[in-house]
Amino acid sequence: MDVTCPYNNEHKIQGTDLRMHIMTCQDSRCKETGNSAVPQATKKKTNWKAFPVHFKHEQPEMKVYGPQDPERLLQCPYDANHQIRACRYPYHLIKCRKNAIAEIRIARWMDFPTPLLRFFKQVPVSRTLSPVLLTFSSVHGFNLAEEQLADYTGPDGSLFGFSVDFYLPDSQSVSILIGAPKANTSQPDVVEGGAVYYCPWMNDDQNCTTIEFDKNGDRSELQDLNDPESWKPMEFKSNQWFGATVRAHGKSILACAPQYSWRTKSTQLRDPVGTCYLSVNNFTNFLEYSPCRTDLSDESGQGYCQGGFSAEFTKSGRILLGGPGSYFWQGQVITATQDQIIDSYYPEYFILEIKGQMKTRQAHIAYDDSYLGYSVAVGEFSGDTSEDFIAGVPKGNMTYGYVTILNGTDLRSLFNFSGIQMASYFGYSVAATDLNNDGLDDLLIGAPLFMERTHDGRLQEVGQVYVYLQGESMSSDPDLTLTGEEVYGRFGSSIATLGDLDQDGYNDVAIGAPFGGKDGKGAVFIFNGNSEGLKPKPSQVLHGVWGTSEAPAFFGFSSRGGKDLDGNGYPDLIVGAFGVDKALVYRARPIVHASASLQISPSMFNPEEKNCLIEETGTRVSCINLSFCLNASGKHVPHSIGINVELQLDRQKQKGAVKRALFLKSHQPNMIQTIHLRNEGQEECRNLKIYLQDESEFRDKLSPIYIALNFSLDPKAPADTHGLLPIFNYQTKNYIEQKAQIQLDCGEDNICVPDLKLNVSGDRKSVYLGDVNALTLLYNAWNDGEGGAYEAELVVTLPSEAMYSGVLRTNEKSVVNCEYHLENKTQLVICDLGNPMKAGENLRGGLRFTVPHLRDSSQNVQFDFQIRSKNANNSQSELVPLSLTVEAYSAVSFFGGSKPDSVIFPITNWKPTKQPTRAEEAGPEVEHVYELVNLGPSSISHGILEMICPVKLNKEFVMYFMNYSVERLANCTTSEPANQLLLERSTAEQSSTQNSIHHVERRDTSKQTQTGSHVLKCNQRHMDCFRLRCDIGPLEKEQRAILGVSFRIWANTFYQKENQGFALQCEAKYHIQRLPYKIIPRTYPQGNHQVNTTIHWVKAESSHGVPLWIIILAILIGLLLLALLIYVLYKLGFFKRSLPYGTAMEKAELKPQAASEA
Repeated sequence: MDVTCPYNNEHKIQGTDLRMHIMTCQDSRCKETGNSAVPQATKKKTNWKAFPVHFKHEQPEMKVYGPQDPERLLQCPYDANHQIRACRYPYHLIKCRKNAIAEIRIARWMDFPTPLLRFFKQVPVSRTLSPVLLTFSSVHGFNLAEEQLADYTGPDGSLFGFSVDFYLPDSQSVSILIGAPKANTSQPDVVEGGAVYYCPWMNDDQNCTTIEFDKNGDRSELQDLNDPESWKPMEFKSNQWFGATVRAHGKSILACAPQYSWRTKSTQLRDPVGTCYLSVNNFTNFLEYSPCRTDLSDESGQGYCQGGFSAEFTKSGRILLGGPGSYFWQGQVITATQDQIIDSYYPEYFILEIKGQMKTRQAHIAYDDSYLGYSVAVGEFSGDTSEDFIAGVPKGNMTYGYVTILNGTDLRSLFNFSGIQMASYFGYSVAATDLNNDGLDDLLIGAPLFMERTHDGRLQEVGQVYVYLQGESMSSDPDLTLTGEEVYGRFGSSIATLGDLDQDGYNDVAIGAPFGGKDGKGAVFIFNGNSEGLKPKPSQVLHGVWGTSEAPAFFGFSSRGGKDLDGNGYPDLIVGAFGVDKALVYRARPIVHASASLQISPSMFNPEEKNCLIEETGTRVSCINLSFCLNASGKHVPHSIGINVELQLDRQKQKGAVKRALFLKSHQPNMIQTIHLRNEGQEECRNLKIYLQDESEFRDKLSPIYIALNFSLDPKAPADTHGLLPIFNYQTKNYIEQKAQIQLDCGEDNICVPDLKLNVSGDRKSVYLGDVNALTLLYNAWNDGEGGAYEAELVVTLPSEAMYSGVLRTNEKSVVNCEYHLENKTQLVICDLGNPMKAGENLRGGLRFTVPHLRDSSQNVQFDFQIRSKNANNSQSELVPLSLTVEAYSAVSFFGGSKPDSVIFPITNWKPTKQPTRAEEAGPEVEHVYELVNLGPSSISHGILEMICPVKLNKEFVMYFMNYSVERLANCTTSEPANQLLLERSTAEQSSTQNSIHHVERRDTSKQTQTGSHVLKCNQRHMDCFRLRCDIGPLEKEQRAILGVSFRIWANTFYQKENQGFALQCEAKYHIQRLPYKIIPRTYPQGNHQVNTTIHWVKAESSHGVPLWIIILAILIGLLLLALLIYVLYKLGFFKRSLPYGTAMEKAELKPQAASEA
C-alpha cells in the first residue's frame, strides 16, 4: 500500500519537499497516525481538483484528509526535541510556528471554487493576444507591453505555468515551453503525471500541444521466471510532477518529474528519486536521465533525491540538476554533458552509470536537512573559461541558509554566502548575470521569508533579494539588498535574468512576489542594471489580475527572460501563474531616448517696452523670445520619430484664470505641435514669440510666469512590424519648465520690499446685548517701504456676531472697494488697497458694521485688521486687533398720573352719608396709573415695583382703596384688601375697573398742587398708608409694565375741612434686580415717581341765571359806544385818504407831449 507520510514510527524523516513542498514516503511502516496518509494514484481518474499534498482517488479503504481538515496537512518542522524536520506547508514555505493560523487559512485555496474554474475554461491549451480584455496597473509603464500581452491558458487544475522557458532552436522557429505538472496525458494508467506544452509563437492564435517525452505507463518487472503472473510495477508515474522543471538550450529541452518514484530491488520500497527527460536535436530523440535512480536507496542514499527539483543548462549545453533530498536531505548537485547522457543511455535498464557525470558526495551528519540543490544557476566565478555552478541550500547553516558556488570542473566549493536570518529561506532562488557591465557575472540570491521589524517592534514577512557584485574578490556581504514592500508577498520567490531590456548597456532582472500586488494576486518587479549593480527602485511592476486571497494565482512564481520572441531586438519575459493555469508573455517595446531644452530671452517682460505688434488690432505689446529644441534616437525604432510637443504659458494659473502671457501668433496660452525627428540624435529647434497681456487684464504681477514644455511620442504613429509602439526610456525627462518675470519698479534686483503699517479706531468702545450695535471702524494704511506692495489688500476678520454693512462714504476721492467673503465659516472683508500700493502712499477710510448677534458667553468681540500683499518679502503688516467690550445695559422710563388729577369741592349733586353703602356715596373715583418702559437695548428679567398712598388721617379715610389692575407685572401684594368695606359698585363702574389699564401721557404731576394746599403723604404723623408691591418682568426692549390703582376720595373727611385745599400724594418706586445674561451690568436701573391728586374748593354760585334785561342793556350800551367812536374818527379825517408822495408827478408825466409842444 502506497502512501505519503513525512514520518515513520521512529520519528525518522521519511520524506522531503520539492519546490511545491510535497512530503513523500512509502512503506508499510508509515502508519495512519497524526500524519497525513494519502493514497497513491489508481487507474481510474476522478474529477476532483488535485493539489500537491492531497490526491483524492477511489480507494475507500484509505482515510483521506482534504481541505476541510487543513490542520492535518500542517506538520511542524521540529520534533519534540526541537530537531529540524523536513516538512513545510505546500506552496507556502511554512516556518515552524506554534499556531499556523495564516497557513491554515491559505490552505483552503486548494479546493478551487467551481465558478472560478468555469471562468478559466482552458481546454485545449491556447494562446490569446489580449490587448483589451486584460488590464494591469503598474508603478511605471516602462517597455514591457502590458496592454498587448499574450495569454496562454491550460487545463483546469493542471498547474499550467508552474515552470516556463523559451525555446529557440533556430531563428525561424520561436516558441515557449510551459510545464503543467498535474496535467493528464495519454500515458496508460498514469493519473496526473504532468506534461510539458510546446507553444509556437506566431502572429495568429495557435493552440499549444504537449511534447510526448514519454508515451509509456509504469514499467513492471517479472519477479519469478516460473510465475508469469509475478509482474510488479517498478516505477510510479502518477503524480510524478513531470513538468515541474523545464529548461531549454538550443535544440535541447530538459523536463523533470521530481516526484517520480521507483521500487528498489533490494527493499521493495518506493523511493522518490525523481527523473528527467531530455529532448535533443529539436524533438528527434527523447531519452530519460535519472541520475538518482541508483542502488543507494532509501533516505540514507539517493532514494529521496528528487532529482530535477531544480535544473539549468550551461552556455555549452551541460546539464546541472539539483536533488535536495539525497543523504538525509543534505542534498546533491549532479552534472553531465548531453553527449555523456546520450552515450550512456540504455532504455532497457533502470540503473545507468553515466560516464563523466559529476556529483557531490555525502557530507557530515551536521549537513542533514540542508537541501543542497534546492535551486541552481550557472555563472563564471573562477576566472577560467568554464562556467561554475551555483546551488542554493536554504536550510543549511542552522536554517540561516547559504548559497555555494561550485567549480565547474571538479565541483569544489569556491565561495559560500550565508543568510542573515534564520528560516528566511536564503537560497530559495538564485541567478547570475553581469549587472554592472564589467564583464563579470554577478550573483543574486532570494530569501522570500525574510522578516523585518516594524516601528512598533513586530516582525513582518517581506522577503529580500541580495546582490553580490563580482570584482577582484567576492565579498560575503551583499553590495545591494532589495526588500519587498508587501507583507507576505514572498518577494524573491523567483529571479529571472532579462538581458538588456532597455538597451542601456546593463542587464536587468525580474523578481517575482507571487503573493504581492493588489489583493495578493501576485506581482513581478523589473529592476534595471547600472554601474553600481541594480537601481534600487523598480522601473516597472507587473500586477496579476487573477485569483483571490483564498485561491491565489501565484503570478510571478515562475518567470523566464533574456530571449527575443518577436525579433524586434529587445528581450521578452514569460511569467507563470499556475494557480489559475496561465502563462503570460510580455514583449518589450522599442525604447526611444529623447531630450529637450527650453530657453526664454530675455527672462523678464518690461511693460514699458512694447516692442511687438498685434497685427489684428494694431496694439503694441511687451514680448520676449521662446525657443525649444528636441532630439531623439533609439535601437530598432523607425527612421522618423514623431514627437508631440505641448507648450503651456502661465501653467500654474488654475483653469479658468486669466493667463498673463500668450503666443503672439495664436493669442492662446497653449500650443501643440507634432515634430518628426530623424532617428540620428540630431537636434531640431523652434523659435516663437510670447507677449504680456495688458495690465488691466490681470492682477498678479509678482509671481513668475511659468512656461512648461511637455513632449510625448505621437500616439498616431504606426506600430512596427511586431505590433508594438516605441516608448520613452522611463528616465526621460519629458517635462521642462522655465519662468519669466514681470519687471517691477523695484530696483535692479526687481525685488520690492514694502513696509506696511496700519492704525485702526472705532466710534464706540462697547457693544450691548440686545442692540443692533451699529459701529464704524476707521483705518489708516500706509507703506513706508522701498517698493510697492502688489495686490495689497486690507483683510478684516469679523467676529461671528458681526455683520458687514458697507464702506463709509466720505468726500475723499480714494474710497476703496471692499467685498465680503466667507471662507471656512470665517467672515472676511477684503478691501483693495492698490496694485501696487506704492511706497509712501497713505490710504484712509472707514467700514461700517453691525453687531446684532451678541452672546453673553464672551466678554468682548474682536475685529482683526491686517494688510496683506503678494510680495515675497515683508508681505504683510502686523495684525491689528480692535476689541469691543460686550455689556448688558437697560434704560428705563417711569412715569405716572392721576385721573382726574383734581377733585372740585363742593361735589355737585352729592349728599353726605354717615355710613356709605355704595361706592358713589363715599366720594368721587380717582385712578392712579404708573407706566414703566424698558428703553433697552438689553432685556430685563426681574425687578420690583412698590407703591405707597395715604389712605387715613387720624383714623379717618382720605382715600379709599377700591381695586388695582396690572400688565406685565406679577405676584402683587397689598397691605389691605381691596374695597374692605364692601361698598356696592355700579355695573358701569365694575366694567370700567376691569378694563382700567390705560397708557398715560408723560407729564409732571408731582407739582400740580394748589397754592396753599396741604400735602398729605405717607411720611406724616397720624397718617395710615396703603402699600402695594409687584414683580416686574420679563421685559424685552420697548415693552412696558403698567399698574393702575383705583381709589375713592372720602368726601365726608374733606367736607369737615371746608374751603381747605389738599394734595393727596402717592409715590411709586422701582428697582431692576436682574438682567437675563451672564454678563453683569455696571448698574441696575432704579427710580421713583410721585402722583398728586388735588382737592379744590370753590364758592357756591346761585342757581338762577343772568336776567335777560341785563343782557339787552349791555348790548345797547356797547353799540352806542361804537357809534360814538366812529363819529369822532370821521371828524378827525381819519377816513379821508391822502395820495402818496410822487403820485401827482407820475400823473403829470402821463400827459401827452404833443399838447405841451403846442
